[in-house]
Amino acid sequence: MTKYRWQASALVLVAFMLGCNEFMVVGVLSDIARSLRVTVATAGYLVTIFAVVYAVSTPLITILTNRFGRYPLLMTLMVIFLIGNTWSGFTNSYGWFLLTRMITAAVAGTIESLIIVFANDIAPREKRAMLISWLAAGFSIASVVGVPVGTAISTAYSWHVAFHLISVVSLVTCLVMVGILPRHIKHVSGTIKDQLVLLTDRRIYLGAALILFTAAAMYTYYTYIRPLLTTGLGFGTTALNWLLFVLGIMSILGNRLSGKIAERHGLTTMPRFYVMDIGLLLCLPVAMQSRVAGFGVFLVLTLIIMAVNSPIQVHFLDVAEASYPQSVALASSLNAIFFNIGISVGSATASVMLTRVGLGYLGWGAAVFAVISLVIVIGLNRAIAAKKAAVVVQESK
Repeated sequence: MTKYRWQASALVLVAFMLGCNEFMVVGVLSDIARSLRVTVATAGYLVTIFAVVYAVSTPLITILTNRFGRYPLLMTLMVIFLIGNTWSGFTNSYGWFLLTRMITAAVAGTIESLIIVFANDIAPREKRAMLISWLAAGFSIASVVGVPVGTAISTAYSWHVAFHLISVVSLVTCLVMVGILPRHIKHVSGTIKDQLVLLTDRRIYLGAALILFTAAAMYTYYTYIRPLLTTGLGFGTTALNWLLFVLGIMSILGNRLSGKIAERHGLTTMPRFYVMDIGLLLCLPVAMQSRVAGFGVFLVLTLIIMAVNSPIQVHFLDVAEASYPQSVALASSLNAIFFNIGISVGSATASVMLTRVGLGYLGWGAAVFAVISLVIVIGLNRAIAAKKAAVVVQESK
């Protein structure tokens, strides 16, 4: 196994760890609500608040720590994450659990952006898009292995034990990174103003908006995937773990598809994926009348709804490297920042819709966000084409 493969595996392991911590709450939401003596809707706000803290803290930490070395910064944040997650496993009140989730959320986004910076530095150019897709797949692997295992442990023992298991994975991850990651990678420092100029580029802020509304579309239904499968489709608790496992497999395949798209077509093929998303989400209330049809819709949605992930991440890095080299770290964090803003918007929308119109109509709220995403991606492709045309004209003078 080459050094690059070992390093790439270490980065994917970090993504897996972050995914377990962030997404396992969705799988054990009902158990957490019962244990902490709150309603499921109130427990659902744990997802919303985590996403808000994640989205707010990530750009602040990323910008303010730009002058520090990437490796020592990453390891410091990993230790803070380990402390926060371990504390989560020992809490017995909603308030304390919320605080510990905020601690892990505060550092998770910058950790994610840093592993993307490492991936961008260590990967050969022709392998960059695929490695980035594997980092995204690390989160999906967490949903395949971590979330179902966490749900099973929560059902058999306690959700506290599930969080202790994440702490063990986190500790192992830290030890692996100490042994394999490069100590020094190149980066261009810049003032806060120099870094923030990235966000004034139309290709950047449209891309950020695309991620936000894509995540909102997904989490308007996925926040309550467990009750959708059990209460909505009538599956039992035993079947639930297998269904989450299958959905996780589809998520991994979706991220691999995303990597292929990034290598070959970039963002140009994205509109057709959003058209499919819209159609499926609009049909979801009808599909929920049948177990087979309902779960089939969730499978296809899981495969295609995040196809934009690798193309947009590569797009952010390309724009930053070409025009804003001092903002590469910030560019690598945009996907995580705006995805989590989108999660907060989607999960909050889901909570409101759950009380107003019921579980079966969450897909319609998600479809609204998917329509907005379709409009944005068309505008983004036009902005990219216009910039390329302007560069050609300038070079021809």
